Amino acid sequence: MNVAPLPLPLPEAMDLFTRTRARSRALAAPLSPEDTMLQSMEDASPAKWHLAHTTWFFEEFILKPRLPGYASPDDRFAVLFNSYYTQAGPRHARDRRGLVSRPGGDAVRDYRAHVEDSLTDLMTARRDDAEEIAALVELGCHHEMQHQELLITDLLHGLSFNPLLPAYKDPEPLPVTSEVPLTFARHDGGLVEIGHHGGGFAYDCEGPRHRLWLDPFEIASRPVTNRDWIAFMDDGGYADSRLWLMEGHAVATREGWEHPLYWWHQDGAWWSFTLRGPQPVALDAPVVHVSYYEADAFARWAGARLPTEAEHETAFRKVPVGGNLMGDAEALGALRPLPGPGIWGDVWEWTASDFAPYPGFRPPDGALGEYNGKFMVNQRVLRGGSCATPKDQLRPTYRTFFYPHQRWQMLGLRLARDAS
Repeated sequence: MNVAPLPLPLPEAMDLFTRTRARSRALAAPLSPEDTMLQSMEDASPAKWHLAHTTWFFEEFILKPRLPGYASPDDRFAVLFNSYYTQAGPRHARDRRGLVSRPGGDAVRDYRAHVEDSLTDLMTARRDDAEEIAALVELGCHHEMQHQELLITDLLHGLSFNPLLPAYKDPEPLPVTSEVPLTFARHDGGLVEIGHHGGGFAYDCEGPRHRLWLDPFEIASRPVTNRDWIAFMDDGGYADSRLWLMEGHAVATREGWEHPLYWWHQDGAWWSFTLRGPQPVALDAPVVHVSYYEADAFARWAGARLPTEAEHETAFRKVPVGGNLMGDAEALGALRPLPGPGIWGDVWEWTASDFAPYPGFRPPDGALGEYNGKFMVNQRVLRGGSCATPKDQLRPTYRTFFYPHQRWQMLGLRLARDAS
């Protein structure tokens, strides 16, 4: 049975809004005006656009329909900063967001301040629909948290084309570590329930909660590390077509994949471009920036497989959410995978599951119904969160999704296998 989420009290929604908006400002603070314009590919968006789009979301879905007399600083922003909500009106072409030099950074900051002030006025007024407003504000905050992760991963991709290899965050060496043993925990499976139970916020695609059958399985104690991945490369894993899905091998061959994204070999060692600039690959940190195709090939090479999302949720649903995740504005966190046996954070973990609707799924009416449902085709589910995922956003039922060829996000893997 799918139970409606409990509404967040309005004072808590206001606090979440304040903290979320402050985090976005902190993420943008180190950027030059030129940095905020980078768009290195169609999949990525400029930082300036992320800051404006998340503001448009609050304006479009809360302020315009609910605050009498509200006026946008510029009605054209509705076209420039809509993403894919067809019911909300026309949109500027996604692959041309980096060409929108105006409005400039100051105008976007003024836009953000205008919407924040107006939304604060709305939330502090006595209204009969306060509960509905709180729910929409909570949704808008979680939407902005998704874009906070996108902002810095899109930025990393853009900066990677600069021959100066500039650092977003001050370089900081990782401590010397030793290899973390890989072990597997057995789970008996059986008839299990997955999906959101109705307590607290969740996206529509996380429900309804439903039952399914799992055969006994084993799941790894830690994600696959860079040390593991180098062994795969040294054993010819990228060249061995027997390990690869046919489409994956075709993509890898066409794109010339021989290692994870942002890696290169220098002076007998592997290096990677990171948000802290060029750094030696940390052998015992989780591997990151690998596609589903690469993850699947590695799992075959290792004599294992990728877990299903139901296995991942069942194995870790009782583990408290914590670890190497993005923090608040005052302490954003490492923003890179760290060595250790983490369950939450570090890297999103590819699963073997398609991003498909759960039994009984029904998207909400209106434009907000386009949030997830329209993407339920040709994508794979990832679980667990990353070093760029705000902790406020994560829960064991959270499903993110990407196409199997994509690599620029904080994407890694954890192994599973059938229990003997």
